[in-house]
Amino acid sequence: MAEVQSSKGSPSLDMTPMVDLAFLLVTFFMLTATSRVTEPVVVDTPSSTADKLLPKNVILISIDDKGKPFYNINNSEVRKKTLQKMGQQYQITFTEKELQTFGGMTSIGVPMAKLKEYINMEDAQRVAKPSPGIPHDSLHNELGDWIQFGRIEAAKQAKTEEERAEKLGREFKYEPLRYAIKADGQANYIAVKEIIKVFTDIDIYRFNLITDLEQGPVAAE
Repeated sequence: MAEVQSSKGSPSLDMTPMVDLAFLLVTFFMLTATSRVTEPVVVDTPSSTADKLLPKNVILISIDDKGKPFYNINNSEVRKKTLQKMGQQYQITFTEKELQTFGGMTSIGVPMAKLKEYINMEDAQRVAKPSPGIPHDSLHNELGDWIQFGRIEAAKQAKTEEERAEKLGREFKYEPLRYAIKADGQANYIAVKEIIKVFTDIDIYRFNLITDLEQGPVAAE
């Protein structure tokens, strides 16, 4: 009986599906990734023993070591709507491109008169150019207007999302808008007191004070 000899050829592996998958993943990440916008202010917060995390739906006022205030609200759509209202208040018209750019930005610390110029800068230019802070005195309380319009537009956005969820038969979980102050550890107490007064002047008496622990930032209420 003749002996059957096995083939000595090396087994082959078709890599085409794996290469296709790799290119699909690379394409997906390229299309969905967004560039990280640099913060215009670095705030070195003081430490504390509080362990309460900062809520997601928040208006954040940052104060740098020179006492200059910066404004931010973390909902992109609310940011754009708030900018439109501020434009109407101060008679400044913003283009759709400027609204979109502003919606993707972080904190701002410039007066309304210089905001169009600031929005149209490159990210590197914004970082290189020091921000003067948002006016908040009794004659030019732009910061108070930002907070007021921000909370109005946040309430409208929440209502819109609730109605959309009802139409789709989904449960809507509303997280109330919160307010927070993030002050640099070297900031003068008077500067922080002035920001607190901006809140209380528009009947906001409850807010978070952002501090820092070894494991990361928290909010001391």
